[in-house]
Amino acid sequence: MTPDLLEAGAQRLATHEAAARHATESGGRQAGFARPAVPGEVDVTHGRILYLEDVSVSFDGFKAIDRLSLDIAPGELRCVIGPNGAGKTTMMDIITGKTRPDAGTVYFGSTIDLLRHTEPQIAELGIGRKFQKPTVYEQLTVYENLELSLRTDKGVAASMRFRIDSAQADRLAEVLHTIHLADAVTRQAGTLSHGQKQWLEIGMLLMQQPRLLLLDEPVAGMTDEETVRTAELFLSLKGRHSLMVVEHDMSFIRRISDIVTVLCDGSVLAQGTLDEVQADERVIEVYLGR
Repeated sequence: MTPDLLEAGAQRLATHEAAARHATESGGRQAGFARPAVPGEVDVTHGRILYLEDVSVSFDGFKAIDRLSLDIAPGELRCVIGPNGAGKTTMMDIITGKTRPDAGTVYFGSTIDLLRHTEPQIAELGIGRKFQKPTVYEQLTVYENLELSLRTDKGVAASMRFRIDSAQADRLAEVLHTIHLADAVTRQAGTLSHGQKQWLEIGMLLMQQPRLLLLDEPVAGMTDEETVRTAELFLSLKGRHSLMVVEHDMSFIRRISDIVTVLCDGSVLAQGTLDEVQADERVIEVYLGR
């Protein structure tokens, strides 16, 4: 661990944020507050960061995804809801390369055909996925979990020689600030609350600088306070990243999402604002109840 570099990074972050606030308050652009560049630009000429068209997949005769078409704009925060078995997890498996569809098209940006790439390649392209149960290195500190997640050469020789530099320290300090764990940097991950572990895992994804985040039931098991802070976290990421959030907590969805997609039987049943889909008789029938 290198606390001096981390402290220096935190100080630089504070300076940048002060400059950003000053620029905003004076009506100018946020010059001097540059977010870290995301490796590998994605062509979004068509105005979509993610595009699925007529995607289908069956398992032992059961059609889990049935001609699913869906698209997400760059910087959008999209919530996806639906009953159990609607195809939400299978959809994310297809996007991340874990499951290959029987038919259809899946594009990242305007030019990257995800069906031609493996799971590791898709992660490298800039798609990060978080499962419902947090997976962190519980014996390591918060700092060490984030440091291990840096985009670096993971070969044995390179890992032996690795020393965090000032730019990486800045990145780590920013992520700590973003995920509300700057005060827990030296704590073992295993001692964190459930919500804090969820934030740490999100931070580990952010260290990879993804363009698109897929988040599966991120607030399940959280306290009310942790849920509110998670909503704040997601809203702070919106615009800098695109997010697809699969969730059942309607109050949480109301806090964060402009557009909600309802899946049922492997395809889109309805889409619109939360008020619009909650008023849809089909959604009430298959998911919300009366």
